[in-house]
Amino acid sequence: MPEKRLADDEATTTPLLFARVLDGKGGGRAIDWDGVQDWQPAEDGEVLWMHLCRNKRGVYEWLQKRMAIPEPTAELLTSDATRPRAFREGNTLVATLRGINFNPGAEPEDMVSMQVWSDGRHLITLRKDPLQTPRDTLARIDRGRGPGDAGALITSLTEHMITRMNQSIVDMNAHIDECEEADLDEEAEETLEHIAQIRRNCLALKRHMGPQHVALESISRDAPAWFEDHDRREIAETIDRLRRYLDDIDVSKESAVVLMDELRARALARSDRTNYVLTIVAAIFLPLGFLTGLLGINVGGMPGVQDGDAFWIVVSLCGAILTLQVFFFWKWKWL
Repeated sequence: MPEKRLADDEATTTPLLFARVLDGKGGGRAIDWDGVQDWQPAEDGEVLWMHLCRNKRGVYEWLQKRMAIPEPTAELLTSDATRPRAFREGNTLVATLRGINFNPGAEPEDMVSMQVWSDGRHLITLRKDPLQTPRDTLARIDRGRGPGDAGALITSLTEHMITRMNQSIVDMNAHIDECEEADLDEEAEETLEHIAQIRRNCLALKRHMGPQHVALESISRDAPAWFEDHDRREIAETIDRLRRYLDDIDVSKESAVVLMDELRARALARSDRTNYVLTIVAAIFLPLGFLTGLLGINVGGMPGVQDGDAFWIVVSLCGAILTLQVFFFWKWKWL
């Protein structure tokens, strides 16, 4: 059902995916693109939230003309520069946040971005690829249990975006557990490839989500006055949760490294055993081969040829040499 709804959003001709006028009590009413153009708060505490598709035609110009957003900021909000960051611009807050891509066929390290702009009365979120986080908050608003103001809306969006990281981390840990329980001798190559993929996912998540930690701290520290104290506390809780998730990613990465080292150690031990056996076999047959080769040269006058006992003499000599080799190999603890 969510996928169908997101597909319907992409089919709209305007950049607006949805919009709600928050009533300050946890609820909100829907408003269309035409209503957004001349919206003014009818009551104290109302906030207009607009969720836009930033790659639609005319978004950049609309941000500048209708919302009076400076050109550099409008360019940032509509660009593909998705590195997490946040800053204060007068009485407005501007941020770029990242979330894990849970769209069909996406890998955990595939990230989707969401740009945020708010002046306390208006809040604009923009995205290019489908993003479920705004839908989670929208569902709460439609049930009358959502955020009541712009600050609470921003904290709700960031909280949902960070919380969804946990599912990806749990999935990776489950895969590591499956690899640990697998038969490492029979499925070594497949398991090694799987573990390598998990390590790449961990590194990608850490690389992409690390800067988000700094962005959230910037929101908590430098947000405008309309971002209230309780909103700062909520952001602080989200920052702590993000720290724990980053620590969990480190633990997953280390677990994958340990398992990969074990697989490589087992493979090396098997290779060493094989080389050892081949070396022993070569050491046994090398002098025997030399002896038989020496006696097999086509030279007349070899001792014992005329008597007919030469074959048995050579066999006995080889047996004696083999016995001495086995004895000395055992004594030297090679066998």
